[in-house]
This record gives sequence, structure tokens and C-alpha cells, in this order.
Amino acid sequence: MMNIILFGPPGSGKGTQAENLEKKYELLHISTGDLFRYEIGNQTELGVLAKSYIDKGELVPDDVTIGMLKNKVNANPDVKGYIFDGFPRNEYQSEALDNFLAEKGQTVNALLQLDVDDEEIVKRILNRGKTSGRTDDNDESIIRNRISVFNDETAPVYDHYDKSGKSTKIDGIGSLEDIFGRLSAAIDAAV
Repeated sequence: MMNIILFGPPGSGKGTQAENLEKKYELLHISTGDLFRYEIGNQTELGVLAKSYIDKGELVPDDVTIGMLKNKVNANPDVKGYIFDGFPRNEYQSEALDNFLAEKGQTVNALLQLDVDDEEIVKRILNRGKTSGRTDDNDESIIRNRISVFNDETAPVYDHYDKSGKSTKIDGIGSLEDIFGRLSAAIDAAV
């Protein structure tokens, strides 16, 4: 079983690269955004709970997010592994993921962080905003706040996995093919 965390700030290219890695390595791509949309859209117990927080403008509690992730993994036991995209977002979620995988006799093989400077991220998200339909992709102050939240709250996840030598920074600038090649080389070295 191969378990990869694809990590980086918003706009670093995680979703795009995860799709390519999913095909190459025959892994299941688990995006927390997709999980939320699925659970809320299907009005599952966790989806209704998550929506109650989102509707109030509050963050969905870690345990709700973790529950959704566990449901997705448990519903797909026969895959070769997982690409976690947008999860874990903090130390608590990192430990929960480690414990959940350990119960299955698995571990995180690698955390790969797409390293992209803030100005490039702003440029990418503003460009994405032209077609994404997301209002938060068109407001530079919101984008910069999202980057700040990542740096303050989410970046410590890198250190969590770096303690066990599993974290690697990947240059996230260049063509899609070049970045994909760097990610593939890092995965091949990790497993």
C-alpha cells in the first residue's frame, strides 16, 4: 500500500498533479473538498453536520473531517494506496491519520510539498478565478489570507512528517510535465 500526502498552499497545483499521479500509480485521490461536496450532497450524517458549521461560516471540526476521510478509505479497501490532498491540515489530523493507517497496518510513505512562492500563488489563483466561478479566487486579499492561514496553521504538518524523514519539498514552478516528473521521482525514491 502506498500512501502519499500531496501538500502545499492553495494554488500550488495539488489537484492537477494528484490527477496525474492517481493514474500513473493507480492510487485513489482523496480531496477533502471533494469529500465535503459528496457527503453534503448526499446528505449523510457527517455531511449534514459539516453543512451546519459551513452555513454559520465556521470551520468544520477535525473529527468530522477525519470521519469523512475514514469513510472514503474504508469504502475503497482494494486500491493500491491513496493520495491525500488537503489533508491533514494540522498536527491533530496528522496524528489521527497516522493512527488510522496504523490500525490497517499501513503508514504514510511520503509527504510531498509543492513549493511555490506567494506571488506565483496569487497570480495562479487570480487566473483560475477567471473560470472557476469561485468568488474567493478573484479577491487578492482573500487569497493572501488563505496563504497566511496555510503558513500559520497547516505548514507544521510538514515538520510532523519531516521528523521521520518522510517530507520532501518539490519545486512547484515549471511546466506541468516537469513538476510531475519531480513528483514521480520523489515517490519512486520513497517506496
